[in-house]
Amino acid sequence: MCFALLFALSASNFGIAITNHSVRCIARERRALLHFKKGLYDQDNLLSSWTSEDEDCCNWSRVGCDNITGHVVMLDLRPSSIYDDIEQSMGYMAMGGEIGSSLLELKHLRHLDLSYNAFQRIPEFIGSLTALTYLDLSSNSLSGVIPYQLGNLSELLYLDFSGYAVSLIINDFEWLSRLSSLKLLKLSNTDFTQATNWLQVIQSHPSLSVLHLEECDFAEVDPSSLSYLNSSNSLATFHLTFSFSLHPSTFPLLLNISSSLVELDLSYSNISSSIPDSFENMPALEYINFGKNRLEGGIPKSMGDLCNLKELYLVYNKLSGPFSVTVENLSGCAKDSLEVLGLGFNDFSGSLPSFAAFSSLRELYLEYNQLSGHFKDEFGIFSKLRILNLKGNRFTGPLPDVSRLSSLRGLFLGSNRLEGPFPVSIGKMSQLVVLDVSSNSLNGTISEAQLFNLSNLRELLISYNSLSFSLSDAWNPPFQLDYIEMRSCELGPQFPGWLRLQTNFSHLDISHSKISDTIPNWFWNLPSGLLYLNLSFNNISGSVPNLPLKFDLSPLIDFSSNLFYGPIPQLFSNLTFLDLSNNMFCGSLSFLCTKKETPLGYLDLSDNLLSGSIPDCWMKHWQLAVINLENNNLSGIIPSSMGSLDLLKSLRLRNTSLHGELPQSLENCTGLNLLDLGENKLTGIIPPSLGQRLRNLIVLRLRSNEFHGSIPSTLCFLEVLQILDLSQNNISGTIPSCLNNLTAMAQLGSSQATIQALYPFADRTSNTRPYGAYDDHALVMWKGVEQEYGNTLGLLKIIDLSSNKLSGEIPREIASLQGLITLNLSRNMLKGSIVRKIGQLKGLESLDLSTNRLSGEIPESMANLSYLSVLNLSNNNFSGKIPLSTQLQSFNATSYLGNPGLCGAPLSKCPGEEITRPRNSGGGSERDDELFEPLWFFTGMTAGFLAGFWGVFGTLLINRSWRHRYFRFLSKLGDWILLTMALKMEKLRQRLGWKD
Repeated sequence: MCFALLFALSASNFGIAITNHSVRCIARERRALLHFKKGLYDQDNLLSSWTSEDEDCCNWSRVGCDNITGHVVMLDLRPSSIYDDIEQSMGYMAMGGEIGSSLLELKHLRHLDLSYNAFQRIPEFIGSLTALTYLDLSSNSLSGVIPYQLGNLSELLYLDFSGYAVSLIINDFEWLSRLSSLKLLKLSNTDFTQATNWLQVIQSHPSLSVLHLEECDFAEVDPSSLSYLNSSNSLATFHLTFSFSLHPSTFPLLLNISSSLVELDLSYSNISSSIPDSFENMPALEYINFGKNRLEGGIPKSMGDLCNLKELYLVYNKLSGPFSVTVENLSGCAKDSLEVLGLGFNDFSGSLPSFAAFSSLRELYLEYNQLSGHFKDEFGIFSKLRILNLKGNRFTGPLPDVSRLSSLRGLFLGSNRLEGPFPVSIGKMSQLVVLDVSSNSLNGTISEAQLFNLSNLRELLISYNSLSFSLSDAWNPPFQLDYIEMRSCELGPQFPGWLRLQTNFSHLDISHSKISDTIPNWFWNLPSGLLYLNLSFNNISGSVPNLPLKFDLSPLIDFSSNLFYGPIPQLFSNLTFLDLSNNMFCGSLSFLCTKKETPLGYLDLSDNLLSGSIPDCWMKHWQLAVINLENNNLSGIIPSSMGSLDLLKSLRLRNTSLHGELPQSLENCTGLNLLDLGENKLTGIIPPSLGQRLRNLIVLRLRSNEFHGSIPSTLCFLEVLQILDLSQNNISGTIPSCLNNLTAMAQLGSSQATIQALYPFADRTSNTRPYGAYDDHALVMWKGVEQEYGNTLGLLKIIDLSSNKLSGEIPREIASLQGLITLNLSRNMLKGSIVRKIGQLKGLESLDLSTNRLSGEIPESMANLSYLSVLNLSNNNFSGKIPLSTQLQSFNATSYLGNPGLCGAPLSKCPGEEITRPRNSGGGSERDDELFEPLWFFTGMTAGFLAGFWGVFGTLLINRSWRHRYFRFLSKLGDWILLTMALKMEKLRQRLGWKD
């Protein structure tokens, strides 16, 4: 209805623009238009025909005159690209400047369209253009107060201030009530917080039919100000969306706004409440959208009594309860009219009830709920059903027989717990366009018989099942697929020949599919519309030909973890995503040096046989967010042009034989989260600019290079740093005392388990550049074991300064880094004692201070390190007794060796701990000893028992403080046992997930 009204209004107003060329325009109005033009900047030369030489302004472009009087009645100043084709409006040249008051001379102006421009203010004088019926300032950068003078436009039918508005304000909405002819109103980004009468004005408006309010802020409504008997009889379409300040008490009031309402859209409004059971006042409702809110509870029965309801969308809420109750509540007269039911992304539970009574149902969306059970054989009754989406639930059993759903276009059963074979009946569904059964437990073999009649199929998603394919290379599929997802299915060992006839796909994923073959030549004739190609984790061999392929958009290509060899072809330079890691590609990186800029956002060439220097042409790839070249045979220096990548998030050049100093330009990569240059031959000092400019670093790994000089104190500026590894260099000087400024390490726990980098990629459905998310990885030394972490990288907080030439004392500020789990300062020349408050590092699991010149006693506070599982204090000058604690005594003696003055368990006992008993020197015969040995034995045993039992129990009974200490000890012992068991279980779980 909204679109019909828009069309009618536009048609009626454009009709007045047909000019009778025998009628000339009014001279006064012509001069007003020329004066108006002077206040504008017109980049698109839209008004080039507006000149003083042409005296008839009715001939000017974008001007319409009355056929009889010659008065100017229409101005349409939309940009030319919008005017010609509103669907192809990207990149238009906007008009800006001042909306001049000379328009007041156009007293007969009825239609004024200034949309899609760069005007910033709504002038007050527009309220004096009283002949206006159509006013459109949408998609401008409007701000400020909407003038109340607009209320003078009593003839106005159409008013649109929506779109790109910055911040509009309405102090009093009373002016709307004076627009007695208004049919349509659209506002965006408008502040209604001062206009407490906003809902009252809308409810009482006599003619308003279409109302769109988007991203607006509203004041709380006083219910007493509303009339429940005199609700609007004209408002048919009401959209209030993206209004996150809407008060929960306002929600039920909106359900009484108009008895004529046909469309009600309150989506994306952050409404947190149950759905009121009060829909009886809106009998004409055909469309309801309450999606993307925080609604709770169930669906009220009055919603099921809406006899005209056709579409109901309640997706992305917190609705819950047995789904059978929901269906029952909707089984009033709405069951006869309902065509689309969208309840996805909620918490409904129970089995799938019968929808036999819903005879008009065309689309059913129940994805990502908590539905369970087997499917019942009731699908034959849905003769009109076109889309069935049950994805992301807990359904079990075999795939249902849906062959009787003769109209079905989309079947979404992915991410459930379905099992058994792929049924032959699916092959009979000739109208099916999308089939998604991915992420289940289906098994068996798919043959041609199961796919023989799917002539309209365009999207096939069967990934993450235990399915194998038995398809002849000569098979001619009945379909032309656009989207193919067969990840983790068994397609091999030969490359699937049936793909030869699939010439129009945009998405192909046959990764993890047990293919051990070369790629046939015909495959490289890739479709021009390709967006995504994934052949990773197979055993595909051979070289990639350098073909002159051209793509409509820049695709994503992943050939990682195969056996490809040879040089990398030039065709791979014009992609948004390229992953060739874990292959045998060789040669140089010259393919990166292109003549034109590329859209490349992700590049992973790690673990290959690439050689030569890293080319200095990175400015051509300015959109790069992720670069991984580690584990290759590269050489040379880090090129300075890498500093031009100001969008870079992750740079991994580990183990590539690089030398030289870090380029100063690297400080321009201010968005870097991860920098790994380890295992190279880099020299020079660690630039202070790393800490001054790269404030977003989370991981800094410079391990195993030849850096010298001191640790720059500017590294303390890295507040989000979680992993600092400068080990195995030639760094000297002292450890900076400002380490307490490393805020992320001072916090217990972590907000994210992963470290994500976003990279741009192409998308055929959007004119904007969407982004993909990549979970970063890094090789980390933890607890003496070096391994790669990905999914849990964000949980690690590590400082490793080992194997350098550091001197001085361990700064006491290090004790404030309570989130630290690993501290390694070993193999340096540190002196002094261990920080007395080291016990504050509650999360510490690994501590290595070995091979230094540390001295003094081990602090008592180390007994508080209850998570400590790796400890090495060897080869220092520690002395005194090792503090008693469950943790410290659990390590073997090697953790403490090389400290001559150290004693106590697990080393030898300290002096005075052993009690020496003198030998018996008295006389007496051997016979006497033998005679009294049993007697002395039993007497001693009895005396020992009495002394031991009553010595302990009696003392505890008499001495209250000892008694309390004893039972506290037992309590701590029990807690320690429980904690140890919990930690062991947690560590076991983490070990299983360590290696991604």
